[in-house]
Amino acid sequence: MIGSVSFIRRFGVIICWVLMFLFPHTVLAECGVDATCSHGIAIYGEPKYPADFDHFNYANPDAPKGGDVKMAAIGTFDSLNAHILKGVPAAGIDRIYDTLIVDSGDESFTKYGLIAKTIELAKDRSWVAFHLREEARFHDGTPITAEDVVFSFNILVEKGHPYYRSYYREISKVEAVNNHLVKFTFSNNTNRELPLILGQIPILPKHFYDRHDFTKASLDIPLGSGPYKIEAMEPGKWVRYKRVEDYWAKDLPVNKGRYNFDSITYDYYRDATVAVEAFKAGEYDLRQENISKVWANSYDFPAVQDGRVIKEEIQHERPTGMQAFVLNLRKPIFQDIKIRQALSYVFDFEWTNKTLFYDAYTRTKSYFSNSEFASSGLPEGRELEILKHYPRKVPKSVFTEVYEPPSTDGSGNIRANLLKAKSLLEDAGSNWRRWQIREGKLQRPILEPTDQLIGWEEFPNIEFLLSSSSFERVIGPMIRNLKKLGITAHMRTVDASQYIKRLEEFDFDIVVNVIPQSLNPGNEQEDYWHSSRADIKGSRNIAGIKNPVVDDLVAHIVKASSKEDLVAYTKALDRVLLHNYYMIPQWHFQKHRVIYWNRFSRPEIHEKYLLGLDNWWVDPQKEKALQKEK
Repeated sequence: MIGSVSFIRRFGVIICWVLMFLFPHTVLAECGVDATCSHGIAIYGEPKYPADFDHFNYANPDAPKGGDVKMAAIGTFDSLNAHILKGVPAAGIDRIYDTLIVDSGDESFTKYGLIAKTIELAKDRSWVAFHLREEARFHDGTPITAEDVVFSFNILVEKGHPYYRSYYREISKVEAVNNHLVKFTFSNNTNRELPLILGQIPILPKHFYDRHDFTKASLDIPLGSGPYKIEAMEPGKWVRYKRVEDYWAKDLPVNKGRYNFDSITYDYYRDATVAVEAFKAGEYDLRQENISKVWANSYDFPAVQDGRVIKEEIQHERPTGMQAFVLNLRKPIFQDIKIRQALSYVFDFEWTNKTLFYDAYTRTKSYFSNSEFASSGLPEGRELEILKHYPRKVPKSVFTEVYEPPSTDGSGNIRANLLKAKSLLEDAGSNWRRWQIREGKLQRPILEPTDQLIGWEEFPNIEFLLSSSSFERVIGPMIRNLKKLGITAHMRTVDASQYIKRLEEFDFDIVVNVIPQSLNPGNEQEDYWHSSRADIKGSRNIAGIKNPVVDDLVAHIVKASSKEDLVAYTKALDRVLLHNYYMIPQWHFQKHRVIYWNRFSRPEIHEKYLLGLDNWWVDPQKEKALQKEK
């Protein structure tokens, strides 16, 4: 009997070695026969990096640690709790938290273990389990356990930002199997993205929130486990993060060569104009510039000319998503598709791009621009097959017209566009209540039940809500064009906190907003477009879209079983959104505009999708030279 056991053990060891030789990318862990275990997980295919990888290609494992870096933030902050709807959280707060798994910066939605050493996924995708590293610690030295993971999930879903509740609603059960194993069971096994997005949950310390109220927008310094912790702050003015010298995960492959700055301070400025001047005066170290006029005209100063400041554009491969004027469909006037379409004709992109932006931008024509998910041409193949399932439920133009936002010759004369807008406005509404321009005002008749005219109703005034004065020069011409159509409009620029509050409350007519997209559209699409999110305060369905076809397409995107299906359903969704004119598309730019004082170095290979500042370091030689020149 003993000999038999010995043979089985020896045979088992041999099998393990054979498996490790044949499948070097797999981490062998205590997995059941109905599950697979690995060091990483990809939504489709296999992770790029093997189990024994040393560091990400875009990180320099020999990067020196050191240096105090200053950054700029706009507006103010009144909270250090980034997980609830209340308050405005401090910039950079995510740096103090670790997650179960982390993104790879050069792959399409692939994640590798951080707090989790291995990820165990049921073969039928009905559950996922995370095997935690025993060495994982919070900043006070307390071990991170499965109980902390369960606590984090429950409190975020029950009391956190509504985003968490919608994102993780398909989790039917979460349990701490033992001290270092946590298991999530799904209500269905069709959501391929769910195992990966579960790993994005910030892990919070249960013992800390036993003594602190999670639901308050508090300025109490929170306890985390990440590469930085809050060292000091002055509410609304600045916050400083200090690198954790004994950070438990500093030598893990996912972190080697990263998080190199000794400290990062965010100084707050009233607006971008003040922040630009502060940068030029050397008050902080680096900024990303989003305004083409500022990029072109505001950085020609001596420090750039003599090389003390570096100004460059860095190409990226990130989907650019949709930046647009978002119409609030909760307002009755925007319920009519012809009115929405008419308003799209008052924005003269070509003139704006030439006159204000130095022809720097490309007009956005898709909600998934700069990605394989962007629709183009007329629908065909699988995409056409999908759309044919919705006869008479989508605009006919989806099948017959290639979407193109209204365009001009760039001269500033948009008479043809305004005539088209006028025609659309006159066709809007019922037969007896059409809009028409009377005495310089867009009006429609008010009728008694007997169809007798008793007065005239004016088109409601429109307010463009802004958080930055930089957009005023873009919207000014639109307001003048609207006036030619008999519509009164105005701008209101408010501070950042008021702007955020009004967006959360859906208290606006039109706003400028960015709907970012990932490399693999998934669960976030529900928060952007689904009817169930339209009336939830703080939802990312800013427009208030309630469209059964959109809901159905989003459901198919979330449960797409293949990349081919995902692409087809996403393109179909793109078309339906575009042809319903929920937003007026603006523009995009496929480079990072970055300007910084010449004290940094970065790896030769940079992240494909992000600027990757966490991979940069303060170069001692450059720092010394810069200080000498100053």
